[in-house]
Amino acid sequence: MLKPLKVAQSPVNKFREYLASRAKPQRYTESQRRLVEFIFSAHDHFDADQLCQDLDKAGITISRATVYRTLAKLVDAGMLRQIHLGTRVVYEHEYGYPEHAHLHCSQCGKMIEFQRPELENIVQEICQQHRFAMNSFNLLIHGTCFECNAKRTTQRRLDLV
Repeated sequence: MLKPLKVAQSPVNKFREYLASRAKPQRYTESQRRLVEFIFSAHDHFDADQLCQDLDKAGITISRATVYRTLAKLVDAGMLRQIHLGTRVVYEHEYGYPEHAHLHCSQCGKMIEFQRPELENIVQEICQQHRFAMNSFNLLIHGTCFECNAKRTTQRRLDLV
């Protein structure tokens, strides 16, 4: 698990600032505040449906429409990042977390985060070669995690009996 970075503003204040700075400033609602606090209270990968279920379990009532609209705004504000896993879209914190890459198990869905300074250097070098101004990067490696590989090996042995 990656450790959060120290940031100048809380996610709540950063999102409030984003809404106020838009071409047409938008009001900041209590539901949005509670949602931002909930999302940034723990670092995890989640999809919109899972977030709605987690809110229900926590006894927080926020409409599904507000959840979807706020997620889109958080992505636009650079606070959340979308990761496309086939037909599923998951979100993760971008604000307050260092650049990192992911390993995604196609069997169980587990997401493993990792950091490698060498990888960041290579990405920056490629961008410089192509005169490309990078904002961030997202490397996603699909495969099978250790646990799922171990299960598959055990099942294959049982098939031989």
